[in-house]
Amino acid sequence: MTTALPPTPDADPTGRPAPGAHLGESLTESFREGLRNGLRSNLRTWRPLDELLGMLRLGEQMLTALVRSLLTRRFPVEEFLLQTWFTIRVCTLPALAVSMPFGVILALQVGVLAQEVGAVSFTGAGNTLAVVRQASPMITALMLAGVAGSAICADLGSRKIRDELDALEVMGIPVVERLLVPRMLATVVVAVLLNGVVMFFTILTTLTVSVVLQDLPPGAYLASVTTLAGLPDLWLSLVKAAIFAVMCTVIAAHKGLRVSAGPTGVGDAVTSAVVINFVALFAANFAISQIYSTVAGGPLG
Repeated sequence: MTTALPPTPDADPTGRPAPGAHLGESLTESFREGLRNGLRSNLRTWRPLDELLGMLRLGEQMLTALVRSLLTRRFPVEEFLLQTWFTIRVCTLPALAVSMPFGVILALQVGVLAQEVGAVSFTGAGNTLAVVRQASPMITALMLAGVAGSAICADLGSRKIRDELDALEVMGIPVVERLLVPRMLATVVVAVLLNGVVMFFTILTTLTVSVVLQDLPPGAYLASVTTLAGLPDLWLSLVKAAIFAVMCTVIAAHKGLRVSAGPTGVGDAVTSAVVINFVALFAANFAISQIYSTVAGGPLG
């Protein structure tokens, strides 16, 4: 003879689940799903901060490795020369191609403003100051970010998905010292040199436009060139170019080293590196200009 089991709390005497059982399970599942969605949302919220901290750590490692390689005489000179020549070869013509139309626009805008306020004799001074402090380092940085930075990111990303970087580490060859440091130093050297070339061609373009299109005497233009711009402005331009070059290299290298999705991931990393570089360069240019204007003063930040 069999004895009937007592009914469970989640079932009625007939063996069917109690009316509140499904409700309790659905509430539990809803709570778990909400917790998972909240965690995913928090991860997406903190991801930019994680990216920023990763870039800062990589920049610190690169600067430390540069000093260490110079002190121990292990700096890869051959790699540095190869990267310098490559950066010069791919960045010079695009930078000059951008500097000329930029100079035309700048000369027209400054010339029209100078005529309206009756300060035509200061057209050369305004053009030169704007070129030296702002236009030249920004054009150089944008070309480095779009051309050299994308090449660095693509090269490191390709090595990453082929496990070449891990192989170098296994063989005892530090990736930062062997690959990243020469690229950073090469980008800085090219940025400083290219900044001067872009500056010369942009000023020459503003002179040509002012003389040909606005009938400004070339003597009056050249006489006012050094009225506002001086040697401190030139040093500011060179320092900006060097800082922007370091930023471009660090951001591109950081995105390249984090590639993990095959060839598609390499393309996504290059696009992300260029976009982040552009945004970071404009923000850094604004910050440096404001700091310089606050400390040293001057007619234009």
